[in-house]
Amino acid sequence: MRIKYDGQILSAMKHFEKLTRTRLKDCFEDKFDKLVFIVMPGEILKAIGKKAVNVKKLEESLKRKIRIIEFATDIESFLKNTTFPTKISSIERLDDEIIEIVAVDSKSRGILIGRNAQNLRNIEAIIKRYYPLGELKVK
Repeated sequence: MRIKYDGQILSAMKHFEKLTRTRLKDCFEDKFDKLVFIVMPGEILKAIGKKAVNVKKLEESLKRKIRIIEFATDIESFLKNTTFPTKISSIERLDDEIIEIVAVDSKSRGILIGRNAQNLRNIEAIIKRYYPLGELKVK
């Protein structure tokens, strides 16, 4: 799958890398109209900055909400990074296409799923951008 960027996304990516001094893997809009920045492994703390100062500066300058996620080379780790800070007890592969997330408690389960499964479908879309995935389920 080829990924194409428009001018707005490219300028946001350039601004992000200049401000945070981190390497960026990707940038896109999620289903909630947030700008999602995917940083290279090991760069998340530097990208966020002390007391989330970089996040605040970026949201002010871009005039929109952002989200920063650390990329991982395996789907389970990337899924944990995507769902952070929601507490997950385990991630189980049911088969090649279906992955089940086991939440720690009912509150975490509710956050993962969201109203009308919006949060779950958003997480699913982010994962599908890099890994083959049929469906995400929450237990």
